[in-house]
Amino acid sequence: HLDRTADRAPAGPRRIAACAGIVAAGLMIPGGDARRALDEAGLARAIAASVGSDGGVTGRSPLGLIDAIMVLTMLRATYAARRIDPPELIDATLARMVGALQGLTLGDGALSSWQGGNPVAADQVAAIVEATGVRTRPLRQARDWGYHRLAAGQTVLVIDAAPPPVARLVEGGCASTLAFELSDGTRRLVVNCGGARSVHASVPASLTEGLRTTAAHSTLIVDDSNSTAIHGDGTLGRGVASVELSRQDGGGTARLDASHDGYVRRYGLIHRRQLLLSADGRDLRGEDLLIPSGKKRQRGDIPFAIRFHLAPGIEVSPTTDNQAAFLRLPGGAVWQFRCREATLAVDDSLWVDGAGRPHATRQIVLSGQSPPGGASVTWLFHRAK
Repeated sequence: HLDRTADRAPAGPRRIAACAGIVAAGLMIPGGDARRALDEAGLARAIAASVGSDGGVTGRSPLGLIDAIMVLTMLRATYAARRIDPPELIDATLARMVGALQGLTLGDGALSSWQGGNPVAADQVAAIVEATGVRTRPLRQARDWGYHRLAAGQTVLVIDAAPPPVARLVEGGCASTLAFELSDGTRRLVVNCGGARSVHASVPASLTEGLRTTAAHSTLIVDDSNSTAIHGDGTLGRGVASVELSRQDGGGTARLDASHDGYVRRYGLIHRRQLLLSADGRDLRGEDLLIPSGKKRQRGDIPFAIRFHLAPGIEVSPTTDNQAAFLRLPGGAVWQFRCREATLAVDDSLWVDGAGRPHATRQIVLSGQSPPGGASVTWLFHRAK
């Protein structure tokens, strides 16, 4: 069955698992050695179609990457059981994959939440990495996979800087382009709601689908409309087709400038997000811009909102002028948030934990109106204590 169907499986973790199963069967079933070269060639094709040069997997799912890492690690153990050296491709692929996986961890060692995944716990991530035997640093730039990591002091930021996955390659993709998560040491500060693929079965289906929307991620949303459409059957439609990005690392600071075209066809607007993390990690400066583009010409003002979903346990106190807020993290750290050219409000939110359970939390919402000439909102997270 696997011989007939493995090459037709969707590129990504499924095809890798199917081809790895064929190789393992050949290693364990008597008489299988004669076909090993053919089976390994099939696995090599699956890896080439499913794993990018930076170690990310097709479909952009961190959970899918974990699945692929575990499959290849178990396959390598199967070779060891036969006292046969595995192809060098397996070790080389695992080395790239582990760097990409660690690049998506925050300061607590657990995963950030992307493409419907939940924050897999730090001990689980550590156990998976230890089993591979790979020692490497977290990947800062996964341009093919689409995730970037900014780190300074004890602050870590991970941003989604790519279009959503192609619908035919993945189920449950999210409209999360240019969203980010942020941590201070082992404490999470800004998160995405997450969990659409792994939320507990008791959560209503309507809420599960809502976790895939742009509003469920810490980014800008225009007119309460997803940056990439989510159809009623769960597939992704039109929206973000391309992301332009530049990054500069120097003098201890990290600067990232990215834009996407998800709102050009409907509203004639490009969303551009600029981030600057200071050398000591105590300041994250950001600017969100809506820039007129394309043939579509907007008429009148268009509403927008910039959402920063906060991790559970954070106490948020807005100021009376609706331009700032104080954030007290568990453990006593205090961050100050300020904005310009928007109105600040605090609203309810939720966050899905590593076990798939939703937790009530809060979110900062910056709202405004974009005139035909576009709009710009600047904001700052500053560690005050």
